[in-house]
Amino acid sequence: MFKFAVLLIVIFTLLISACSSEPAVEAPVENPQQVVPEETTAPLAEMPPEATPAAPAETVQSPVETLPPATPVEMVDSPAWFGVALTDVHTGQTFSINDYRGKVVLLETLAIWCSNCKKQQNQVKALHEVLAANEDLVSIGLDIDPNENAGDLKAYTASNGFDWIYAVAPVEVAREISNLYGDQFLNPPSTPMLVVDRNGQVHLLPFGIKSAQELQEFLEPFLNEGI
Repeated sequence: MFKFAVLLIVIFTLLISACSSEPAVEAPVENPQQVVPEETTAPLAEMPPEATPAAPAETVQSPVETLPPATPVEMVDSPAWFGVALTDVHTGQTFSINDYRGKVVLLETLAIWCSNCKKQQNQVKALHEVLAANEDLVSIGLDIDPNENAGDLKAYTASNGFDWIYAVAPVEVAREISNLYGDQFLNPPSTPMLVVDRNGQVHLLPFGIKSAQELQEFLEPFLNEGI
């Protein structure tokens, strides 16, 4: 009987334990909101302003000086070389530029070896055929090469039919012509020429070979002056 009572107590105790021990329902765990970190936008670095390319410096071109048909050389007095005695290789007579005051002198500085000079003198020869009747025109060829002499110049002019006045320039004359009118007057291939008008005024002609017609156009204003 006692054992039976103990057994009932044990059974009863077990039943009570079974009823009271319901499995605990876990409370739903709220997922914490994912905190999305705000995107930090770093400020854009200030771009340096585009460098403006410097405008290319404007090249100022010097105007090209064109030599007029005859460029007067202003002089108060006649240059010294006008008075220097020169010797005509054809006649052996002496003369100076001053002897032709009142006339129009066409003068070329030259050398025997210069082919351009020969071409230019052929144009002077053709000019003489056109202006043969004009006694106021005096043509002079002045050899400025210090290595050439009167004998060589005489043979050269005779063989080419150049029958106007020719002389070998003394060193001081060549130097003064260069000083007054430029170094090109000692450069025969550039066929330098000048005109001395009736009043002794010097006019420079353009460099390069000039035709007989061009020479005539240069000379006519001076030849017609005072008529």
